[in-house]
Amino acid sequence: QVQLEESGGGLVQTGGSLRLSCTYSGLPNINYAMGWFRQAPGKEREGVSCITLSGGSPYYSSSVKGRFTISNDNAKNTLYLQMDSLKPEDSAMYHCAADYGDCGSYYHNGVYFGHSGGQGTQVTVSS
Repeated sequence: QVQLEESGGGLVQTGGSLRLSCTYSGLPNINYAMGWFRQAPGKEREGVSCITLSGGSPYYSSSVKGRFTISNDNAKNTLYLQMDSLKPEDSAMYHCAADYGDCGSYYHNGVYFGHSGGQGTQVTVSS
């Protein structure tokens, strides 16, 4: 059973940075898409970023490309999301996700089509 635990959220001013972490366990192999999606009250869920553990280029939604960086530390079983140049519209609950397969199967045009997700960590960007 895959378990995910997010941390690192908080309150930050516009232009600031945060690094989210997701500690995971229970993956049976590396054929998984590890990613982040976010949801703000009254808004659609957005697939923010994804990395396929077996290789390939990471995915970023157009709203975060150039500002966010996803990475994975295999030794620590931890997924990261470095968020720079934060904007108020980045405020949301951020969830880590682990889906069998590759990112292309679950992340398209800013939409997350998977069914995974941890409890989430709240990010609030003040203007």
